[in-house]
Amino acid sequence: MSLTRRTFLASAVAGAGVAVAGRSGGRAAAAGSSELPPSGAADPGLGTLLDYAVGVPSAAAVRGAGHRGVIRYVSDRRPGAEFMTGKPLLRAEADQMRAAGLAVVSCYQFGKAETADWLGGFAAGLEHARRGDELHRQAGGPVSAPIYASIDDDPSAEQFYLRIAPYLAGWNAVVGPGRVGLYANAPTIQRAASLGLATRFWQHGWGTPAGYVHPAAHLRQLPGQSRVGGVEVDVNTILKPEFGAWT
Repeated sequence: MSLTRRTFLASAVAGAGVAVAGRSGGRAAAAGSSELPPSGAADPGLGTLLDYAVGVPSAAAVRGAGHRGVIRYVSDRRPGAEFMTGKPLLRAEADQMRAAGLAVVSCYQFGKAETADWLGGFAAGLEHARRGDELHRQAGGPVSAPIYASIDDDPSAEQFYLRIAPYLAGWNAVVGPGRVGLYANAPTIQRAASLGLATRFWQHGWGTPAGYVHPAAHLRQLPGQSRVGGVEVDVNTILKPEFGAWT
C-alpha cells in the first residue's frame, strides 16, 4: 500500500503518542523519539565514497585516491548555485564510474537553508521525488536503487513532525518505501527510522554528538573536506554493505 498523506499523518500521530507514552513509562527507544541508541562502529573497514557538487573528478582520480565509489546528486542546480557544475549527475559520468568498477549512489538536494527542500512538507516531497527519480533514471540509475533525500540541517522535533516526516512521506508515495534513503543527523535518523520513513541512512555531523555513529546508518560523512582530481570533495565511510549502490 502506498504511503499517502492521510495514512502518513495517522501513523505519525500514533508514533508520537507512543513516544510520549514511552518516555513517561521509562522505555529506552520509543517510536518517533530522538533518544539515541548506543553508538555503532565508526569504521568497519568497508572503504569510503566521495560526494561532490562543484566539479566532477575522473573515475581514474577517484580510484587512484583509494575510494570505492561516489555519491552523486540527481538534483538540479538551485538559483544562485551555478558554481555547482557537478549537478546533476549525467549518464556519461555514471557510465565512466561504473566501467572503472566504482560504486554509484544517488542522492537528492535542491534547496538549502531558507529554501531547504523539506520545508515544503508532503507536496515538496512529491515534487522532489519525481524530479529526483527522473534524473536518476536519465543517468542510468536502476529502478530498484534508493535515492537519499537530504535533511542538511539540525531540525527540532517540531520541524521533524510538521515538515520533515511529511516530506519523507511524499518520497515514499512516489518511489516506494524500499527506495527512500535519508541524509540527516543522528537524531533525525533515529526519528525517521523508528517510524519506518526510510530504509537507508547517511549520517552527517551537524547536530550529531561528537564521535557518535547511529547503528542504523549505512554511510557516515566525515568532517572536513579533501581534493581529488582538483575537485573539492567530502569523504564518507561505508558502514554497511547494502548502502544503496546501483546494481
